[in-house]
Amino acid sequence: MSAGGVFIPPMLIFPRKNSSEILKKGAPPETLFAFHPSGWIQTHLFTEWFRHFVKKVQPTKENHVLLTLDGHNTHTRNLDVIVEARNNFVSILYLPPHTSHKVQPLDKTVMGALKTYYSEEIRCFMRLHQRAVTHFDISELFGKAYLKVQSGERAVKGFRMTGIYPCRRDVFTEEDFIAASQVLNTVEHQAKKNAVNEEISAQW
Repeated sequence: MSAGGVFIPPMLIFPRKNSSEILKKGAPPETLFAFHPSGWIQTHLFTEWFRHFVKKVQPTKENHVLLTLDGHNTHTRNLDVIVEARNNFVSILYLPPHTSHKVQPLDKTVMGALKTYYSEEIRCFMRLHQRAVTHFDISELFGKAYLKVQSGERAVKGFRMTGIYPCRRDVFTEEDFIAASQVLNTVEHQAKKNAVNEEISAQW
């Protein structure tokens, strides 16, 4: 989604090898479908999504686009996307590790609500049909939930709450970084401890 309130049609990845038109029934308009045995995003699938993104956003030399992403390796280690971004006037900004709960707009205003609505759609479906949900029901149930949270207000609020747009340096206070500091100290302590143990082992 954008800071102006516009949503890009989503990508749905099914844990299977082959496509089926029945799987697509009821999905949000212009949804991109992908298939992989794991059901998880892969480097080549993210490349497909990026081309989908460029097609919908249509950046130009006069109107560049800034795309913020988390640090997943399908994003950061994807040479095809980096090249295509340069060729299509897209600048990519990777969010710092372990900060998405604070600085990713989707996490702040959309994902929680989407999970809630999706769970409710599943609950109502199972109560009405008296059977478990299958892969062939997912697009329609997800589509109903997605359309309830796909609003310009949520998008704008997400970017505002994270301080990305409008840009705000004071959106976080020192206490927001306490947990991160404690984790860092723990990691540093463990690293020193490991170094000492290695030194002792070497002496023996």
